[in-house]
Amino acid sequence: MLAPLLVTCLVCSVLKLVTGGESTVHFKEQFQSGWESRWIESTYKGSDQGKFGWSAGKFYADWEDKGLQTTEDSKFYGISAKFDRPFSNEGRPLVVQFTVKHEQGMDCGGGYVKLYADGVDQGRLHGDTPYLIMFGPDICGFGTKKVHVIFNYGGKNLLTKKQIKCKDDELTHLYTLIVRPDNTYEVKIDNEKVESGNLEDDWEFLQPKKIKDPNQKKPSDWDDREKIDDPDDRKPDDWDQPEQIPDGKATRPQDWDDETDGEWEPPQIRNPAYKGAWKPKKIKNPDYKGPWPVPMIDNPDYVPDPFLYRFRDIGAIGFDLWQVKSGSIFDNVLVTDDEKLAEEFGLATWGEMKDIEKAAKDSHDEEQKAKAKAEQEKEEDEDESDVYEAEELDEGEAFDGPSVTLGRDGGEL
Repeated sequence: MLAPLLVTCLVCSVLKLVTGGESTVHFKEQFQSGWESRWIESTYKGSDQGKFGWSAGKFYADWEDKGLQTTEDSKFYGISAKFDRPFSNEGRPLVVQFTVKHEQGMDCGGGYVKLYADGVDQGRLHGDTPYLIMFGPDICGFGTKKVHVIFNYGGKNLLTKKQIKCKDDELTHLYTLIVRPDNTYEVKIDNEKVESGNLEDDWEFLQPKKIKDPNQKKPSDWDDREKIDDPDDRKPDDWDQPEQIPDGKATRPQDWDDETDGEWEPPQIRNPAYKGAWKPKKIKNPDYKGPWPVPMIDNPDYVPDPFLYRFRDIGAIGFDLWQVKSGSIFDNVLVTDDEKLAEEFGLATWGEMKDIEKAAKDSHDEEQKAKAKAEQEKEEDEDESDVYEAEELDEGEAFDGPSVTLGRDGGEL
């Protein structure tokens, strides 16, 4: 087990070695003693606002290596920290990185961070608070297990077109987002690339470069019908049948009076011979040419933007979440302009602890299994004891009464 001091020294060494005086660490938080002075919890949701705790969790590599933990089920969470000074990432990479452990077995809830402008109202942070970037895992049931990468551009929150799968186990994982000045990006999980590409291609920042030519019309002889009616198919002579017919089993009520009730008619029922509207069967169209390829032209509304990646006023980072089942632990938050530094920082924190944590979890799981088994056996023993006592009581009641002494002849003495 690594001592906290050793991990801290490793992290400090990484920061000094990698930066070389050229890189900038805008924010770093490992939630050591005194972290409360840097973070402000939101009270916007009132009684529905969940409280954050400070914990290493149920299993851990080191009990002193604590993080920020959600503690109340079915609550909203909001907490944020300001940077020493706001910054713009113009001309520099932007790297956002953190770890999260869903040790509770996440059923439905978020595990992401958000970057905010410097003027964010920290005490009233909530889901509709404007943000710059939202990044991290989101899990809800079996259908949603993805990594969100959302950018605010032109006042709109833009979701990625790609599906990036997140980790859904109970161990700590490292999430990294890299946004580069050439308008490319990369997403890493546990220091391994899981997605990358071009911002303009994978988000709808801009109008499309090409659009369909509105002045072009499909040629009149262009047949795009893949199937057509069979001209040789004919409707059967007995096809047309009424949908409703009189119920042949119905009988006129004995008290029916034609003068007062009118002429009696049997009720209508669905005709079993009714087949609906006849349609000829479909066959392949011999003249089918496929969908008509509409000619494309340059979009006059398209305006390129070489600064899709840029944010001018990055001033805070926070967790704005909803969780059904609480227990997630966040740690090792880093915002920097150095990709190598972030990778090494991840190795010095998550990387040094992951195997030890895995062993601790395995041990914890075995202890829980043994505890559950012992409790089950205890309950079974108690149930058997209750049954035995009940049987003894029944036997006692069967012979309850005055004792009688009988003579040799069976008579009472």
